[in-house]
Amino acid sequence: MASPATTQTVRPLDTLRFDTSGPPQMTSVIADHLRLLGARTDRPAQGDAFTGTATVTGGTTLVGGGFEPAHATATWADPRSGLADEATVQAATGIMAVHGRRDGSPRGLAADYAATATGVLAVQGLLAALVGQARGGSARTVTTGADRAGLLAVSQYLAAAGADEGEAAELAPGGPPFTSADGVLFELETLDPGTWAAFWKALGAPAEALRTGWRPFQFRYATACAPFPAALHLTARSHGWERIRRAAAAHGTEVCALRPLTERAAERAAERDGTAPWSLAPSAARLLPPGPAQPSGDAAPSGGPLAGLTVLEAGRRIQAPLAAHLLGLLGADVIRIEPPGGDPLRGMPPACSGISARWLALNRGKRAVEIDIKQEADRRRLRELAAGADVFLHNWAPGKAAELGLDSEDLARVNPALVYAYTSGWADRIGDPPMGTDFMVQARTGVGEAVRPDGEAPAPSLMTLLDVLGGLLGAEAVLAGLLLRERTGHGVRVDSSLLGAADTLTAPALRRAARGENPRRPAGFRLPRPTADGWLAPSDADAGAVAAHDLGGLSTTEALARLHEHGLTATAVTTELSDLHHDPRFTGSISRDAHGAPAVPNPWSFV
Repeated sequence: MASPATTQTVRPLDTLRFDTSGPPQMTSVIADHLRLLGARTDRPAQGDAFTGTATVTGGTTLVGGGFEPAHATATWADPRSGLADEATVQAATGIMAVHGRRDGSPRGLAADYAATATGVLAVQGLLAALVGQARGGSARTVTTGADRAGLLAVSQYLAAAGADEGEAAELAPGGPPFTSADGVLFELETLDPGTWAAFWKALGAPAEALRTGWRPFQFRYATACAPFPAALHLTARSHGWERIRRAAAAHGTEVCALRPLTERAAERAAERDGTAPWSLAPSAARLLPPGPAQPSGDAAPSGGPLAGLTVLEAGRRIQAPLAAHLLGLLGADVIRIEPPGGDPLRGMPPACSGISARWLALNRGKRAVEIDIKQEADRRRLRELAAGADVFLHNWAPGKAAELGLDSEDLARVNPALVYAYTSGWADRIGDPPMGTDFMVQARTGVGEAVRPDGEAPAPSLMTLLDVLGGLLGAEAVLAGLLLRERTGHGVRVDSSLLGAADTLTAPALRRAARGENPRRPAGFRLPRPTADGWLAPSDADAGAVAAHDLGGLSTTEALARLHEHGLTATAVTTELSDLHHDPRFTGSISRDAHGAPAVPNPWSFV
């Protein structure tokens, strides 16, 4: 094929064209991201209308730039599964069950989470195929699906459900946000039990309540619920918002009032950096010839499009480790930088064969190197590793990399071809931001409104929505950086963030807000229906018709049969994640790793 290198390339998809069709919930994400990466299309931008058509397939083709055409197919699911849209995919994959834990029953996300993730996965597949082509591979077609995106989103919760032991904290209804005496809904964040106790003590909370409340608060990322003592909510309601803010500031705890979507839409309108959820900046000096830039080895035909590339990951918790995990699934060799003694999260319960099931969901298959980044000798070791790597990926606190002499400029001196990737909370785009964690970003950006229908109090999901989507965007940014490097010969710095994930997820709602419309979905939207022995979820298109049927006295099987007789689409809601192993809607797709932990399928198939 012709060389994909071009001296005029500024963005990774410059000189390429694309055409896309299919469900707008997916294709709007795909088209937006391809445009932002430099590709052009003759099609107008799509809106955010819903489609109720069953098993619609979205197809996207990229052509030009000296590459062979690359094609991505995105589906809701296997047509035989009966999963036809966002609502049914959320129901079947366990998203409704996990999101609903705080409420005590399954609940649908009012935002199109599975479709958004699928769109990002499709773009990742296209970028990976082009990177593989540039390195001598032949992958041209990639397939992904919303069902696999949904399973990926719940993979940590699924792994915990299949572990050898029980959860470290109770799975029971409850959790933030809190409400002040003057009606302000707010999120609270701290990683330190001492500051947690000091904050609540300053507000007069009973000692027993602040003591017993810490564990469910600490583990809410893992359990998607936080059954606090009622006394903590009562304490919050006895103080005005300004008093709560002062107590938080005095004791090192952060609070953030839930902000509306209309406010975030206004902020977006005033931003000058466009709508990209990531940024790419080539190295200042061109130190390589155009074309493949420092490949670590030949692409293996059966090893994935990134086979032979090395990713050095210094990540913690979810966002960066998930991004590196996805790059590993695409064939890269991932080396994980861990502190002396290993990542403490390896021991986080519940465990499989002595290793945290949740940790395995994000880190299986990676090699580990222990490095104490506080020691100069170990920082030299890290620089030596970076000198032979293709990607360095981290999510350290803002400013830490520069403080350690490990920022992009520092590592470019030892490896000018490096793709340096930083996955952060805010990407320096918000003035005076709170701590950049999943729930605080949800609170600050209006996600609490977007995931709940109109008429309900806003509440950020306790499912780690933005950590997961942020990890997906981090991997997408790295792939874009690798393709840009292949086309220009420059090393590249890429930045992604939880803020970018929030804006990507809420994009349809933000567009409605910008048009002066109600950004929230109608009351009752995407709420599953109870049956005699469980729950079912109708498709979005058939929800109104299903509501006319009395299903309460019927089993789920009987209720589904009745609805199908009337030509209505619905599916059973998965309430126990461990049941997914035997669910015929996902036949053969969920396996066990070498430690016995549940493993969800690779989200892409390449040909």
